[in-house]
Amino acid sequence: MLRLVSAFASGLLFGLGLTVSRMIDPAKVLGFLDLAGDWDPSLAFVMLGALIVTTSAYALARRLQAPLCAERFASPASTAADRRLIAGALLFGIGWGLVGYCPGPALASLGFAGGRTLLFVAAMLIGMALFTVFDRTRRPVPAR
Repeated sequence: MLRLVSAFASGLLFGLGLTVSRMIDPAKVLGFLDLAGDWDPSLAFVMLGALIVTTSAYALARRLQAPLCAERFASPASTAADRRLIAGALLFGIGWGLVGYCPGPALASLGFAGGRTLLFVAAMLIGMALFTVFDRTRRPVPAR
């Protein structure tokens, strides 16, 4: 139960942070990404704040034997920058630059239920489902 409450509280805090920083506003994000035009540097401070919090959390995690709400720390299966990772990062960046949304802010802005947001989230979910189907046909999921 503590794990669910912790996950819910973390998600709520993350969504609130995205909303307060206006990262849920595609125009704000696109203004930040427009380096050659009317650049809005304010989101750089949001990212700097996130970097400070994350760095502090990692430093604290190194001192702990185990996380507070799990048996062990989860580590990535691979740390290599392979084609899949690079292709995913490129797709993410292109999508973010084209529409000003990435998954977290898009989900956080669903509460405002704008038509463009709903369309983006629907397209994102369809894309995730298609990827899952495609990826499973290429590499079957091992039986547990």
